[in-house]
Amino acid sequence: MDQEVTGRRAGPGRTTVPARRMKPIDRGEALRLLGTVSLGRIIFTQHALPAVRPVNHVVDGESVVVRLHDGGALASLISSPGTPGVVVAYEADVIDPETHLGWSVVVTGYATPVVDPEDLERYARWLHPWASHTASRALRITPDLVTGFRLVAEPPEAMTVGGC
Repeated sequence: MDQEVTGRRAGPGRTTVPARRMKPIDRGEALRLLGTVSLGRIIFTQHALPAVRPVNHVVDGESVVVRLHDGGALASLISSPGTPGVVVAYEADVIDPETHLGWSVVVTGYATPVVDPEDLERYARWLHPWASHTASRALRITPDLVTGFRLVAEPPEAMTVGGC
């Protein structure tokens, strides 16, 4: 179901933001879009509170993979062997700051450590740490739920007369 967002006057420059609507996208399109960017945010629990960290990622099949800085906050997400993993969410988007058009995708699932040495080596080639920290581990998020939407412009003929 599409949700309409009406046009309005924007911030200090007082430019007009076009009328737009939220258009849901399916799982395949959401994962495809996620694969077109390298930056997102991982949402997890730290000390029983929600926490968010920006990280770079790669989409490998249907999994989202991020590297972990040794000793960083995300290292707490490494589960014990044989456990199903830790529930996390991962979000990425591309939304134009002027027009407010673009897309957003959220993946929710279990995060488990990548243990295969060949996979770790491959991800090390694909994902480079932002800072000079040692990042010898990686985390694979296996999605249970993938949701997303596009913010698309409402065609001029669809706008109501006398609208904002």
